[in-house]
Amino acid sequence: MDKWSKPADRKSIRKAMDALRKNKFNVFLVETPEDAKKKFFEIVPEGASIINSSSKTLDSIGIAKEINESGKYDSVKNKLNSMDRKTQHRQMQQLGSAPEWAVGSVHAITKDGHVLIASRSGSQIPGYAYGADHVIWVAGIQKIVENINEGIKRIFEYCLVLESKRVQKAYGMEKSTVSKILIFNEEINPDRTTIILINQAIGF
Repeated sequence: MDKWSKPADRKSIRKAMDALRKNKFNVFLVETPEDAKKKFFEIVPEGASIINSSSKTLDSIGIAKEINESGKYDSVKNKLNSMDRKTQHRQMQQLGSAPEWAVGSVHAITKDGHVLIASRSGSQIPGYAYGADHVIWVAGIQKIVENINEGIKRIFEYCLVLESKRVQKAYGMEKSTVSKILIFNEEINPDRTTIILINQAIGF
């Protein structure tokens, strides 16, 4: 477990950032969660339509609360929470799949510039992969790994364990599962996807 929670060293961070930029991701390195929040809201304009995926990182920084409770943004999550899943399921799928902005975190970033996101439901994947006009991920530097194989190990050996504990406590579920894994090898639109790295371990 310690292997996957340990912050990456400066050389690994620089290597990953260079590779991500080569793969057409916008990348920023900030020192603190407060800096990450400031940078995030410098990028996202007031009034923007945003869906925030479930994320311990965004929750702990206060980004999710600002999106959904400040009144400054058009919160897609608030809209979804007001809808009836039994009668409006299709509309909810459509609304969540193609937002203006899709934001959250990731589970692994490789030193050669790939990004991995694991999901149980898959609800965040359409927006990240294609549907959203803009994507922002906020992640601690402990998520930097050697390669894709190491990223997948991190997901199953570390993230899944902690997520299972979270859902047991929050929802009484026996455990969580990894049903789907999205791997970004590159971003074809250089203005679309931004990664804000925090120079400390945060989230899981």
